[in-house]
Amino acid sequence: MHSEECEGLGQNVSFFYSQSKKNISAQWKSIDFVVVGLGVPVCILIILANLMVMVAIILNRRFHFPIYYLLGNMAAADLFAGISYLNLIFHTGPWTIGLSQQQWFFRGALIEMSLTASVVNLLAVALERHQTIFTMQLHSTMSNRRVVLLIVAIWALAIIMGLVPTMGWNCVCQLDQCSAVAPLYSRSFLVFWALLNLLTFFIMVAIYTRIFVYVRRKSQNMALSSIQVTNGDTLVGLMKTVSMILGAFVICWTPGLVILLVDGLKCTECHVLKYEKYCLVVAECNSLVNPIIYSCRDKDMRTTFKRILCFLCRRGREQEDDPSNVQCDTLKRECLLTEKCSENYNNAL
Repeated sequence: MHSEECEGLGQNVSFFYSQSKKNISAQWKSIDFVVVGLGVPVCILIILANLMVMVAIILNRRFHFPIYYLLGNMAAADLFAGISYLNLIFHTGPWTIGLSQQQWFFRGALIEMSLTASVVNLLAVALERHQTIFTMQLHSTMSNRRVVLLIVAIWALAIIMGLVPTMGWNCVCQLDQCSAVAPLYSRSFLVFWALLNLLTFFIMVAIYTRIFVYVRRKSQNMALSSIQVTNGDTLVGLMKTVSMILGAFVICWTPGLVILLVDGLKCTECHVLKYEKYCLVVAECNSLVNPIIYSCRDKDMRTTFKRILCFLCRRGREQEDDPSNVQCDTLKRECLLTEKCSENYNNAL
């Protein structure tokens, strides 16, 4: 397509924002300082928390099963989301005006990749839980090679979906199709993107509903909750943990997807720009929720977190040579006590 046929070709981002009537100011406002001041620490916390989940799964052999590898990949997607939000924070507000089209598309692609990776990964977890529950197993018999291939496929699909707008499904040459929330995105893409994710949410909820109905019927004939496994968990316990992760994800992301959907449908009376920032904040918080769920629901995960913090604390003491660090001493005692209990437990087995 020639440049004379494409009015938006070569234009900077501010041109599309003015076309979509989405105001961006060159001056810093109080809300911009709040976004940067609060957003940066939250993003750093998201990255560190999910990194600790990944390290815990690698270090603890009790987590070397397909379901935990997939949950680890979920943590990787959340970590990637933290990086995406951090990049968004430093390319938003007054900084948006100076962005080129490629920079703006890159900013959006990172968020789309992290969302796609999370959604597809949750779908894989749902199918894995469906297979294990209906065969009365705690862990899937899937080989490590198949798990690795599945994770690679998840990220390949995430990259493809993130690059779709950059590869042409945008409104650069169709200005009348530009959306309000994302001024360089075509409204048809937003409708497709929102419906695809909402449909996936519905499928996952349907799968877990079927699993819970099955478990409830089965529990009338046998005590599922009494099935003991080596890590002290049960089929039902692990199922509830995964369900909480799915529930938190659906709750946090559905408002934002609904905003994208109504914007794509050109709902002029919906005032989408009034609510978009709140929806983005809620979606961002989801990446911090999962490590909290792991800590509250999984005793082994909580114990491994303490060991990691204990190790880091000891390293810090060796470097600083500060014997007055009371917190480190407390963590160290907890770590030693945990290791002793774990050793006694293994000897009892």
